[in-house]
Amino acid sequence: MNTAENWRPLELTPSAVGAEATPAGLVDHLAGIDLAELLVQEKALVFRGFGVSSGTYDAVADALLPQRLAYVHGNSPRTKVAAVGENVYTSTEYPSEYQISLHNEMSYAHQWPGRLLFYCDRAPSTGGATPVVDGQLWLESIDPAIREAFAGGVRYTQNLHGGHGLGKSWQDTFETGDRDRVEAFLDGTGADWKWKSDGTLWISQVGPGTLHHPVTGTEVWFNQADQFHVAGLGEDAALLMELLSEDEMPQSASYADGTPIPAEHIVHVQEAGLRHAVDVRWNAGDLLLIDNILVGHGRRPYTGNRRVLVAMSD
Repeated sequence: MNTAENWRPLELTPSAVGAEATPAGLVDHLAGIDLAELLVQEKALVFRGFGVSSGTYDAVADALLPQRLAYVHGNSPRTKVAAVGENVYTSTEYPSEYQISLHNEMSYAHQWPGRLLFYCDRAPSTGGATPVVDGQLWLESIDPAIREAFAGGVRYTQNLHGGHGLGKSWQDTFETGDRDRVEAFLDGTGADWKWKSDGTLWISQVGPGTLHHPVTGTEVWFNQADQFHVAGLGEDAALLMELLSEDEMPQSASYADGTPIPAEHIVHVQEAGLRHAVDVRWNAGDLLLIDNILVGHGRRPYTGNRRVLVAMSD
């Protein structure tokens, strides 16, 4: 069994598991194992060599990720790919020359997916790996004083424009143009929210800084403060701060009580995670299944026509 210090995803191939090297062979193999137990034990699973294509993905995904969730209240830009399967999305549409920092999907929201399934439809020419990090090791590698500062949680603030502006619109974020549906959703989250006069939806809510896994009890680093904080934007931060006040930013983060998070805390957290990250490199047809609480993920810069799709479930 993996420990935090030497952890890496378990790679499963047809020869390793004694299965036929086809999508049907993978589905048959999955029917004979306790996938939930294996995933909790290994934290992330890579499936290679089974010949999964966009035409056969849906049946495989049903075996790996039943009852896929819609990406409602998601903060990153994505496109729904209905032709491949139900509730399947492009991975974050962010310029290929930039790195996407490590995070747990939707850890800022009132509910987050328990599993993520990545599928490589087209491999990159160079780069483009998905780095993954053991959340326990990430937590333990963060300076104790910074861990303590995050103990009360993180306050996330969003300004979702009504169709024109920086960042995501509220229509894209909630996959609807119906304000009543958005309000009904937000009323069940415990968030503070209001409509601004220009049609922008302002949302503020508190999420955890760390989390205990519901099965193992393991405490892990679990928040997206760095992705909401201007210091996590790297070279783009200075330009944004010239254009907008902090109250106008598409998204921002503070400690739960509203105290600003120092930029050096954000940089420290990002660097601590990357020191322990393991790269999952992509070939067309590969799949990566992760426990979204136990493992953080990101994206390396790349060249070429990389297309990695993602789906999620409880």
